[in-house]
Amino acid sequence: MTAKPLVIGIADLRRSPGTRRHLERSVELAGLGITTAAVPVGAEIGVDLILETMLPGLVASGTITVPWEGECRRCLTPVRAESIVEVREIFDPRPIEGETYPLGEDLVDLEPMIRDAVLLALPLAPLCGPDCLGPAPDLFPTGVVADEEPDTAEAPADPRWAALADLNFDSPGDEG
Repeated sequence: MTAKPLVIGIADLRRSPGTRRHLERSVELAGLGITTAAVPVGAEIGVDLILETMLPGLVASGTITVPWEGECRRCLTPVRAESIVEVREIFDPRPIEGETYPLGEDLVDLEPMIRDAVLLALPLAPLCGPDCLGPAPDLFPTGVVADEEPDTAEAPADPRWAALADLNFDSPGDEG
């Protein structure tokens, strides 16, 4: 049987309400991702929490550090970064769905809370950098990324629009 690193014994905490315990762990959690970003397989998620008892439950507060990877929404280059999420959640013997997490008599399972926090921390639209201009329009099929601000000079004309250059919308002179 594999030990679950996020199932914590709290019998000693429950005996003395108001007692605190510091919890620091690095854990691997599989299957964490959304369509735009995901936690890499085998990546360590850092958990740094203070567990504090209160009647009748427990409060877990602290930070979760999660590495993630995805594609830049503008230029589609791979992006790797790290997000830090602050959490403050309540565990209750009689949990209310969507508001609190379940608390056992002598054990608390922190994994559902950590999974929820990690999924909410993943970016919906990652960027490789705040100055990313995206693909260069003339070079889009080749995947070349624009590396500087667009020139103010006129762009070359598209040959498909060449026939429109011959059109003249000025009236020849209405004399009358």
